[in-house]
Amino acid sequence: MQKAKAFEALRRCVSQRGSSLSHHRAFSAQPNYALYDDVEDLVTVEGRAKSRAAILNRPSALNALNNAMAARLKRLYESWEDNPDIGFVLMKGSGRAFCSGADAVSLYQLVNEGNVEECKNFFETLYKFVYIQGTYLKPHVAILDGITMGAGAGIALPGMFRVVTDKTVFVNPETQMGFHPDAGASFYLSRLPGYLGEYLALTGDKLNGVEMIACRLATHYTLNARLAVVEERLGKLATDEPSVIETSLAQYGDLVYLNKRSILSKLEVVDRCFSHDTIEEIIDALEKEAADSYDEWCTTALKKLKEASPLSLIVSLRSIREGRFQSLDQCLAREYRISLNAISRRVSSDFFEGVRARLVDKDFAPKWDPPSLKEVSKDMVDCYFSPLSEFEPELELPTASREPFMQ
Repeated sequence: MQKAKAFEALRRCVSQRGSSLSHHRAFSAQPNYALYDDVEDLVTVEGRAKSRAAILNRPSALNALNNAMAARLKRLYESWEDNPDIGFVLMKGSGRAFCSGADAVSLYQLVNEGNVEECKNFFETLYKFVYIQGTYLKPHVAILDGITMGAGAGIALPGMFRVVTDKTVFVNPETQMGFHPDAGASFYLSRLPGYLGEYLALTGDKLNGVEMIACRLATHYTLNARLAVVEERLGKLATDEPSVIETSLAQYGDLVYLNKRSILSKLEVVDRCFSHDTIEEIIDALEKEAADSYDEWCTTALKKLKEASPLSLIVSLRSIREGRFQSLDQCLAREYRISLNAISRRVSSDFFEGVRARLVDKDFAPKWDPPSLKEVSKDMVDCYFSPLSEFEPELELPTASREPFMQ
């Protein structure tokens, strides 16, 4: 039965390369802004002395990114980079979130309506913007106050300065929704200490602001209550010098102390468990650790792994491991392939099942396909990483014309 499933997955993968997502070419390749609120209201702009601030403004949706927002951010940042009167750029969110990631429910609805092309366009625009962030020629300040989830981290972490607060909650929950950590996550997670990135990607565990400072995901920490003062100070700066911005941020920074219960105090055991080559070996190591130590952390991690999509776990682990040896543009190109395969349902519908179970019906009882790790074949996984067909262009990034800031 397993071999039959594997063969069928491979057959579908090969046979659909030619047709792929191109069945939906009748739909516009441009974002359908009519689906959303007024574009300028979704990302508002504040003009300052010698800077600009982009404000994610969908507080009722925790500033989740849709096609219109990604396209507007890309246009704004490109125009600001070319403007000699602008010294640096700032990004923040309105309400209690910085950004909760991609608007997964909208993607789910678009595909169910047959508009796969617009979903593809979303990922293309989003990943191109992430690359712009990672290669931006001007200093960038991201204020990650509140929920910072998935692609929400991706649009901020490649920038020069990342300010976190006592309200910051960072999380990559994708495997719990049948997806994979994307928008550059395989780049920045793979560069965390030891195998912390694998742990965060596979379990979807959270980090707070102090922990983000400790593992260098963030550069500065301040209390939420002091943010207004920090922003006022930044707004008065007339500079394009990173050192001047750094001095201003440090001036209003707060001392941080890592909690003894933090995951960062368990890096030795994280490495011992999550350094293995397969999900099965990781689970075995966690079960052994749980039996030897009676540590509640092990039990919680095991529970998260067993709740996640088996296929997503294996795809995500491979993606993070490949990211260790790749540049940002290479990571984004690979993530683009994986994302297009996920929304195409070539091998599995786990992304749509995960969104249904967690965000639409909210029964929290996804029926994963395949339902277990042992039923996920190598051919299924390879399909996610295979080059796209000649009718489906790969992600094209302007690598030749931009000098990457992040290496």
